[in-house]
Amino acid sequence: MAAELVEAKNMVMSFRVSDLQMLLGFVGRSKSGLKHELVTRALQLVQFDCSPEVFKKIKELYETRYAKKSSEAAQPQPQQHRSPEALSIHSAYERGSSVARTSLSTPNIDYPALYGKYLNGLGRLPPKVVKPEVRLVKLPFYTTLDELLKPTELVPQNNEKLQESPCIFALTPRQVELIRNSRELQPGVKSVQVVLRICYTDTSAPQEDQYPPNIAVKVNHSYCSVPGYYPSNKPGVEPKRPCRPINLTHLMYLSAATNRITVTWGNYGKSYSVGLYLVRQMTSAELLQRLKTIGIKHPELCKALVKEKLRLDPDSEIATTGVRVSLICPLVKMRLSVPCRAETCAHLQCFDAVFYLQMNEKKPTWMCPVCDKPAPYDQLIIDGLLSKILTECEDADEIEYLVDGSWCPIRAEKERSCSPQCPILVLGSSDVNGLLPTPNGNGENGKATADVVDLTLDSSSSEEEEEEDEEEDDDDDGPQPKRRCSYEKGLVSAC
Repeated sequence: MAAELVEAKNMVMSFRVSDLQMLLGFVGRSKSGLKHELVTRALQLVQFDCSPEVFKKIKELYETRYAKKSSEAAQPQPQQHRSPEALSIHSAYERGSSVARTSLSTPNIDYPALYGKYLNGLGRLPPKVVKPEVRLVKLPFYTTLDELLKPTELVPQNNEKLQESPCIFALTPRQVELIRNSRELQPGVKSVQVVLRICYTDTSAPQEDQYPPNIAVKVNHSYCSVPGYYPSNKPGVEPKRPCRPINLTHLMYLSAATNRITVTWGNYGKSYSVGLYLVRQMTSAELLQRLKTIGIKHPELCKALVKEKLRLDPDSEIATTGVRVSLICPLVKMRLSVPCRAETCAHLQCFDAVFYLQMNEKKPTWMCPVCDKPAPYDQLIIDGLLSKILTECEDADEIEYLVDGSWCPIRAEKERSCSPQCPILVLGSSDVNGLLPTPNGNGENGKATADVVDLTLDSSSSEEEEEEDEEEDDDDDGPQPKRRCSYEKGLVSAC
């Protein structure tokens, strides 16, 4: 096995860029980068997981390459044209000694770059071919620590609808320690995770996570759970599937051992790419604290924005003298505690940052609940002016901004409707407030009392109602109802 390992390394070291890319693409690893990066990646593959399939592929690529070379190009390069360092390393690899194997881990020698420099007699490394790469959108609840596998396209191996794409990689000791020493978000779920992200193979813009049909992910010997579909209560509407990063940490070997990931997917015409990342998952409380630290907009800037929105437009026929803003969050119908909105929103109305972040932590949509437009985390700001108003105005649920940037509270309609519009006479004992109304409208102390007049009644209607009540009382054998008092026209008596 040791002889085969040395032989495989020797063959890999003689590969060209195209051969290295074919080998890395065969095992599902990234094919982008300079030649010395590709050589390092291929040597790690041989050292950590040289399966019979991988060794067969290496041998096939090696034989294909040298079968096409002319006899002149196949002759070994004269030793007098090689540097002493390259000669010693090359001879060590040919003998299969331990010096060559340990040189890969020696930090003082960049062996792949050195050997690649002199292998083909080149004075410098070939220039990097600039190709557009697939990029994924940044997720607010995930901070990327390391990129384990750049987004790599899932290539179908045959004409079958169901395809399998393997990926083999190993964690470094530092990455293992980061995972082990991280805190737990909940039992069994670490904050530092290895996640798999899948998206469309599209290089025009950063891509959102998107699962292919019939997706299944197997880590080593166990299948990983993939988010299911959201049920739809509307008839004729298909259920939606939340496409999120898939946490693989709990099924991986947290050691120097290699991990094998197999992605099963449906080949139905669309192209997908997968990437592996070491991330730290954030909570809504942490994002809220970060927003409070860097996302507060000064009250004076908010006041200037109010003035700008209420500035008189000469082309408008309607002059706007004020705009109302509710102090109630449209999400949970509760009073705002941390008023925020997106900088791209055209409205002054805010929603509560606490509940907004909690809702997107459970089901990420990042849509403004006021205008239903995108409101991503990076564009959220805390309204400093409204935050100040909330502390000063505790007895109102709505305010109005005026053209000069000032504001005034708006009381509830029911409070205004309950205020007395005319004097109210309380019927009760004869010594209420020491005043008694008299037929001439004067009190005992010479103070005039207001007349209470029921404009809906006249004298004739009052007499008719009294007669009807008397007739009903005579005909009814049950308990007698309480008789209403009769008043003189235009006068209410308290006795």
